[in-house]
Formats: sequence, C-alpha cells, structure tokens
Amino acid sequence: MMRSILIICTLSFTICAAVAGKPKQPNILFIFADDWGWGDLSCHGHPYVKTPNIDRLAREGTDFYRFTVASGVCSPSRTAVMTGHFPARYNIDGHFAWVPSNAKRNMPDWLDPSAPLLPRFLKAGGYTTAHFGKWHLANNMIPDSPLPSKYGFDTYGAFNCAGKQMPVHDDAKNAISFIEKSNRDGRPFFINLWLHEPHTPFHTLPQYRERFPGLKERDNIYASVLSHADDRVGEVLKALDRLKLVENTLVVFSSDNGPARAGKATKLESMFDSATGKGFNIAAARGITGGRKGYKAALFEGGIGVPFIARWPGKIPAGRVDKTSIFSAVDLLPTFCEVAGIKLPATYKPDGISQVATLRGEGTPLRAKPLFWKSLAPWPARKGKPDHWVSYVVASRNWKLVANRDADYVELYDLLADPLEKNELKAQHREVVKELLLLLSQWRATLPEKPTGKVFSSLRKS
Repeated sequence: MMRSILIICTLSFTICAAVAGKPKQPNILFIFADDWGWGDLSCHGHPYVKTPNIDRLAREGTDFYRFTVASGVCSPSRTAVMTGHFPARYNIDGHFAWVPSNAKRNMPDWLDPSAPLLPRFLKAGGYTTAHFGKWHLANNMIPDSPLPSKYGFDTYGAFNCAGKQMPVHDDAKNAISFIEKSNRDGRPFFINLWLHEPHTPFHTLPQYRERFPGLKERDNIYASVLSHADDRVGEVLKALDRLKLVENTLVVFSSDNGPARAGKATKLESMFDSATGKGFNIAAARGITGGRKGYKAALFEGGIGVPFIARWPGKIPAGRVDKTSIFSAVDLLPTFCEVAGIKLPATYKPDGISQVATLRGEGTPLRAKPLFWKSLAPWPARKGKPDHWVSYVVASRNWKLVANRDADYVELYDLLADPLEKNELKAQHREVVKELLLLLSQWRATLPEKPTGKVFSSLRKS
C-alpha cells in the first residue's frame, strides 16, 4: 500500500513539474483602428489630439515607423491580417459593399471561412478566441453572409456583419469581460479588438466634445472621437493591470489604412449608417499622415503606412522607435503563431514572414521577401486626388515600384532613404525598374481571374 502511495505521489510530482516547466502561452490583444492616420497620435506629434493610453503603449513598447497594411481600404487589410495572404489571392481588392457592387468589381461577397485563418490556428493551439468591434469581412447588407463565429472565434460582438450589430462603444466592455473569463479559466486568449474610430459616421459624446473647447467644430469632432477610442483602449489596459496579465500579454495597436479626407467643398452634416447609426459625415475627417503621401485608398505611404505599436514587457524593448524594419500586415499571422508557440501546417504557405526577431529589436532593415499590393484605382489620376492612381505595387529590399492599372506608367522610390516618397528615381535606376516589373508580372500571374468557393450571396441570383 505504502509503495502504491509513493508511486502515485512520484507521478503527481513529475506531472506537476512538467506542467510548471512548460512555458505559459502569452495572451495576444490586437487593437485595429479604422482610418487612423499615422500622425493621429500625440506621441507622433499631433498638434491637438490627445492619446495618453496609446502613448503609454509606445513608452512601454516599441513604435514601428515602417509598418504597412495590405491595402488603402478596409476589407483587404483585414483579410491580410486574418489569412497572412495578400488579399488579391481572394479577389478582395476593395471594401465589401452590397452585392451588386461586389459583383461589378469581380469580388466575392465575403472572405471564405474555409481559408486559413489566424483565430482558427490559435484556437487549435489551445487559445480561447474573441472578436469585438468592426468586422467588414462581409457586410451587414448581406444577411446570408457567414457570422464571425464561422471564422474560428469562440465569442464575438461585431458590426458590419450579418445578424445583430454590436453598439460601437461596447467593444472594450466586452473585451474586458472576455479577458476576465479567460483568466478565471486559466486559458490564454486572443482578441481582435477592432475599433470603429475614426471612421464615419463620427459618433460623438458631449464629455469628449468638451475636452477640446478651443477647437473649430470639425477639429473638435475628430479629436473627440479619437479621445473616446483612446479611453476605451485605456480601460482594457487597466484590466490587464488589475488582473496582473501585463507581463504575459502581447498588445499591438495599429490601423487598417490611412486617414480619410473629404473634398474641400464637403458640407458638415449628419449621416446614417445601417451598421453603426447616426453621426457626423466625412466633412469632419481631419486625419493626418505624418508627411506621408496620399490618404485612405491610396497605395502611397499615406494610405498604407499606419501606426504600429507593440508592447510585451521583457520581450519587446520599451521606449524604442524602430524607423527601419519593414513590417507588413501579412506578417501578423506567422508572427502571432510563433509568439504562441504554434507550428503552422506544412500545407499553409503564408505571403508574410514571422517578425518575432523584429519585435524583439533584433530584425534587419532590408526585407528579403517581396510585398505586393493590388487595388482598383482610376487612370489617369484625378485632379482632386493626384496620389490615388496606383493599382499595383511591389516592394523589395529598399525599393518600392508603383504602377497604374496597365503597368505602362511606373514610379520608383527608395523607401530606406526616402520613406516619404518625395524623390522619384526610375530614370536613375532602369535595371531596378526592370527587375521589379518582372516580379510584379510573375506575381500577377499567380492571382485568380475570379472568386471561387462558397463566397456568393443568394442575392446574386436576383
């Protein structure tokens, strides 16, 4: 009997020691804002917007100046995050709208739920997963589109999706409840916290308008919605503090594309959005790009170069600014999976690369694997939007080549020496242009001609 008890105790000790010796998987909180310009942070020098909570992340983590998303608009950028693929592989070249618009642009009506997906990989690796906030991997005007729960999320509250629309300001509250439950259950969590701000309509509250009494009305509206979003980020950070989860949580703040801008003659008035309700229109859009060329929908850096701040105490250097490492939205899936200790299946071929070394401050400024973009841009350039003509981009090493829809007009920039794209260099580097055009041609040949799979609404039949 005594021998049996000794064996049981020994086995119990061995199992406990093995569990104790296993590294605890870190939590991952990915905060993705909507139309938040690179310059729309007080830590990036904004003249009147105040973002103390996001600034805290920059003080306690690393601020990456060279991060780019995979599109100048919403849905393709979100596709890249979720799949680790260039969105053109799914014919997602613009935002998901109502069915006739999607069909006209040769787009599906939603991201295929059978695609390789970040939350599904993490869930299979032991994580509990949640999405709170904007969805827009379909559209609320397409009632038969798959719900976020079909994409690997255990829990969700969302808008711009089928079904019930979550109130836009409930994102942080829901995220905190999910964090508390995951902590009680002893489970590592992954959360998409996809903020509405500062997308139209601008949903203002009096207490935030009152924070900026000296500003003109349009500036006041814009500053107030950013301040409200920053406060909600702060509420989630305080929950991590309270639950003593800071040390074991990777927090990332970024944006899906650059800031929107209204035409000069746009009148300030209210508008109604079927997903989020009533608010001010695009005339109150005052976002800035920190000197980058172009705005939302452009494939110059003002449209795709967005904030990217990462905090993970003891793993990511605190108070550091990285101005050289080229980091892309397609890198997030392999990066988050490596952080989580999850091995990706051999059959999955990401367009991105793991950037864990870059997060740790050990990366290299020149990227070996090329990046590509595809958009639906007009040509020739419109007078009112001179930087919104680019339909294709290839970036390799320090070079970025931009091309119109037929690739019969191009421009070349050295992003390492000229991150603001002020000096066009194609005449001086004809061989580089030739090399990048070949890369672009080869990549375009890999893209599908049209969407395939179960990605079409029944509304197409009518």
